[in-house]
Amino acid sequence: MATEVEETIKRIQAHKGVMGVVIVNHEGIPIKTSLDNATSVLYSGLISQLTEKARNVVREMDSTNELTFLRVRSRRHEILIAPDREFILIVIQNTSD
Repeated sequence: MATEVEETIKRIQAHKGVMGVVIVNHEGIPIKTSLDNATSVLYSGLISQLTEKARNVVREMDSTNELTFLRVRSRRHEILIAPDREFILIVIQNTSD
C-alpha cells in the first residue's frame, strides 16, 4: 500500500505546474508530503478547515449529497482538494504554467 501511495504522489508530482502534494489525516495533520514541513502544516490546517466548511455547506443544501472535490484558484496558485473519509488529498499547482 505504501508503495502505491508513493507511486501516485510521484505521478501527480510529474504533471506540469504541480508544486506539491500533501495527504492529510482527518485531524488535519500532514502524513505524507512533497513540500517542506512549515508549508505542509500551513496548507494542512487551513485546507482541513475549508474542507469541513464546504462539506457542511453541501450537506446543508442537500442532506443526501456529499462533497467529492473542491478546487480553489487564485492569481498565483490552484489548490485541488479531494476529501475522503479518512484522508484529504491536496495538490498545489502554479496557475502561470
